[in-house]
Amino acid sequence: MPILVMKFGGTSVATLDKIKRAAKRVGREVANGYDVIVVVSAMSGETNKLVGYVNETSPMYDAREYDAVVSSGENVTAGLMALTLQEMDVPARSWQGWQVPLKTNSAHGAARIEEIPPENILAKFGEGMKVAVVAGFQGISPEGRITTLGRGGSDTTAVAFAAAFEAERCDIYTDVDGVYTTDPRIESKARKLEKVAFEEMLELASLGAKVLQTRSVELAMRYGVRLRVLSSFEEYDPNAGTLICAEEDIVENKPVSGIAASREEAKMTLVSVADRPGIAAAIFGPLAEAGVNVDMIIQNISEEGRTDMTFSCPVDQVNRAKAALDAAKDRGAFNFGELISDTEVAKISLVGIGMRSQSGVAAKMFKVLSDEGINIKVIATSEIKISVLIDRKYTELAVQALHDAFELNVA
Repeated sequence: MPILVMKFGGTSVATLDKIKRAAKRVGREVANGYDVIVVVSAMSGETNKLVGYVNETSPMYDAREYDAVVSSGENVTAGLMALTLQEMDVPARSWQGWQVPLKTNSAHGAARIEEIPPENILAKFGEGMKVAVVAGFQGISPEGRITTLGRGGSDTTAVAFAAAFEAERCDIYTDVDGVYTTDPRIESKARKLEKVAFEEMLELASLGAKVLQTRSVELAMRYGVRLRVLSSFEEYDPNAGTLICAEEDIVENKPVSGIAASREEAKMTLVSVADRPGIAAAIFGPLAEAGVNVDMIIQNISEEGRTDMTFSCPVDQVNRAKAALDAAKDRGAFNFGELISDTEVAKISLVGIGMRSQSGVAAKMFKVLSDEGINIKVIATSEIKISVLIDRKYTELAVQALHDAFELNVA
């Protein structure tokens, strides 16, 4: 039988009624001739509650016990889903990560998947089981301890299973009905996309689109897993949602497929640092060690052997960045005149594989923003992306103007 992977997020299994609704979708795919691997998250809000219990019990907790506690939410959902399917006369059983086994490294709280041997689940399919309900987000370390993959790890679990079992497709059920040209809460004319290339989705996910976890998209692109994002709450439609696929599966491309906006950004500038070989490494090495996620980097023209270095980072990492740079300065790694931070900026990004073959996208973007009186503070580009930092108060205006200018509301 062909294998289909179906993943249900926390909002899709938040109550017993929603679990029943999800189970009916699974039953329909079994009737369509599939053996199904269902990956489930914890019921909505459950993981936060468990994390709260851990922090209240032991602020300096043992990460191994943290994983043992917070992984239990998925176990509950998996068991309830299996019971629901059994009540529908669908042969199903639940699987915890260690039972598969989903093998990971020993990085508790942020483990990486190393191997998913398919033999145990395939043997049960051979014995008549139609649905394997797998607890997402969890695995087992070489030491035999429960591990978790980090928040949002159930997406990664689902894609990894699809790769390991050579599934026909991996369907990600969530509370949105697909991937849109931009956030519909910002632009009412945002349009649901029928198909998005892996690279585009990876950029959109990393730039703030919350539809899929970045690691899951990376994994899908590496192994060629066809992903479909669709809503748990809409009536059944075999053509629903957005397909995340290889670039060659998309026949015609507009230069821009989507616009991402991230309000949680900060711009930091080191004023008057020495313009010498190794200065970038001296600056960004300590930031990396401190866990600061640096994005856009701009170095100004040197004057009298001194230059300014500007970079962006998440706004909640500004204090960590300041501490790391001040510490590096104190120990003589490098010197600077002043550290200026601007915590009222937003990052606006155009994404599209069509940029590879069509020129003029950047010029058009800059003109649109200029016509709206929006000043660009920093610019960064890649082959399929153009990002700018602007004042946060102009986020909605920028997204709406760019969405209109590139006619993203039209298929």
